[in-house]
Amino acid sequence: MTKNIKSYIKYTCLAAGVLFGASSCNDFLDRSPLDQVTPQQYFNTESDLAAYAVKYYNFSTHSGFNIGVFALDNHTDNQANVGGSNSRWVPGEWRVGESGGSWAFGNIRAANYFFEQVNPKVKEGKISGTPTNINHYVGEMYFIRAWEYFQKLQALGDFPILKRTLPDDHAVLTEASKRRPRNEVARFILQDLDSAIFLMTNKPAGGKNRLTKNAALLLKSRVALYEGSWLTYHKGTAFVPGGPGWPGAKMDYLKDFTIDIDSEINFFLDECMKASEEVAKEFQLTKSTDVTNPSESSSFNGWNPYFDMFNATNMEDISEVIFWRAYSGSQNVTHGVSHYMAAGGGNSGFTRSLVDSYLMENGLPIYAANSGYHGEQTIEKVKEDRDIRLQLFVAAPTDVRVWKAGSVEPFKKIAPAILEKAENRCATGYQIRKGLTYDPAQNLSGATQTYGCIVFRGAEAYLNYIEANYIKNGSLNGTSQEYWRKLRERAQIDTDFNKTIAATDLNKENDWAVYSAGVKVDATLYNIRRERRNELVAEGMRWNDLRRWRALDQVKNYQIEGFNLWGGSMQDHFTDETGKNLLIPTGTESADQTPNVSSPKNSDYLRPYQIINDNNLLYSGYSWQTCKYLDPIAQNHFNITSPTPGDLESSVIYQNPGWPYQANQSGFDVK
Repeated sequence: MTKNIKSYIKYTCLAAGVLFGASSCNDFLDRSPLDQVTPQQYFNTESDLAAYAVKYYNFSTHSGFNIGVFALDNHTDNQANVGGSNSRWVPGEWRVGESGGSWAFGNIRAANYFFEQVNPKVKEGKISGTPTNINHYVGEMYFIRAWEYFQKLQALGDFPILKRTLPDDHAVLTEASKRRPRNEVARFILQDLDSAIFLMTNKPAGGKNRLTKNAALLLKSRVALYEGSWLTYHKGTAFVPGGPGWPGAKMDYLKDFTIDIDSEINFFLDECMKASEEVAKEFQLTKSTDVTNPSESSSFNGWNPYFDMFNATNMEDISEVIFWRAYSGSQNVTHGVSHYMAAGGGNSGFTRSLVDSYLMENGLPIYAANSGYHGEQTIEKVKEDRDIRLQLFVAAPTDVRVWKAGSVEPFKKIAPAILEKAENRCATGYQIRKGLTYDPAQNLSGATQTYGCIVFRGAEAYLNYIEANYIKNGSLNGTSQEYWRKLRERAQIDTDFNKTIAATDLNKENDWAVYSAGVKVDATLYNIRRERRNELVAEGMRWNDLRRWRALDQVKNYQIEGFNLWGGSMQDHFTDETGKNLLIPTGTESADQTPNVSSPKNSDYLRPYQIINDNNLLYSGYSWQTCKYLDPIAQNHFNITSPTPGDLESSVIYQNPGWPYQANQSGFDVK
């Protein structure tokens, strides 16, 4: 490992929790001192700039005693955890906060401070180092400001655009708190990313452990698709600037705002396609073999490069990987992903909805006539002759569990770990295997794994381009068709996507992405969304995809389900050494027994949130309120920006649609 990467690990080790960097969440516009940085003694060398930038790397990565980023899709229709409690799915439970929340400016202010101190020194040639490196680190800070603003765009929509630090003056800070329409915020993000793209190199010191020009292009693609699709599917609602009921319309400072929404949609989709294509031409998809488990005669890796991509200790030479985080035992920067996956499930599990969405190798949905689907008698049958991504990344009981001293140890006849303690349990019976390693050098006890974590990878550019192209034109150009065939070729399914589209019956697809605004989309668009779901599963994209697609309006009393517990042969495996059945279905418990699985009276499939009824807000399933497409803003932010104390609605900040101004109040549906 090079000195630069060691330094990078050192900086990230100092960061808090699961993130590369720490972010502030002070109220108002974060007026506190910027870590006592003295510009006269700092910002004088390229290493100063590099150290400052990496401190604000604020990306989700593996950390601690859990399965890392592979749990980020929990609380969606892709994945479920054991506890399951999440206020987004229970009407009335998500409430306006007293303070805090997504309305924060710490890292934005840190970036603005950097530009104020550094840009004049760069112009005057007062920073020592290589001009290419100096420019690169300035570019990183434009990327970081864009990243922070993108988090605000996703959470809050309209947001203040700040390009400078502000004095501790109430009037100035209040004026700066005025929100700008979300399309303007998105355009500002793209401008910052254009600056980053112009300044950054693809070969910085530290390699792909540092942000690069290609990472900026991919983020630009992601941001542009997000905003273009948001405006498309939320058009005509209060969640789009200028739409009926848009709360910004009542603000005097926005009285002259106008928008040509169709023009804006086309702008963002075009920007997405251009950035995506630039990324896609630089990166080759990692190849996959048809091997789905290591064997006695093979090594622990190399049997499937696609599987290995998610557990490589050095991801630098993997073409598809654009940006990744390195770990080091000697630096005490480790994680526990593989330990918790191998132990049973790491308090997560894939849903039946997700598993059913994967195609057969012949390109047909499982319900299609002559699809060849083998049924649900066992998990092995569920996986047989399916998309290689299902075979690789969902563990069946007979799949290899760990590799020890040159031999493999399969699960043998051990059933899915649905009865383990919460931290090791598989909530649905469909165990996650994406990110598991068989490397015997990785200590599988506790948080001591040191393989890398992908932050950005090239496959997303293919998916972004295809989706933007179809939304914009209602058809697929040659580039989209090429990208889609490449993704399907790696997944080892028939590359004729038109065959899949023709066989798709939306009434038989148990997938929220069938819908936008409560109405079924067409079969082509749905299959584009299916491809994205199947490729990016367990990588933390699903929640924001569902929100931008407006794919949740129809969700009411939706039951999360896992594997076929009662309708096949799986229930017979849950016995102790004496042959006693260990399953206690809901409704059969006694004074000395607590139910541990859902009842077959409700469904043949395991329902992780219908096991315990008492004090269980999710027993009746997931239900959606449209206000939750955006987060609420906490009450305190209105208090301190209001000219009249106590009159929250006179603030220069307006609340998001469907949310009240008062703390501890719940939101409501917005038509």
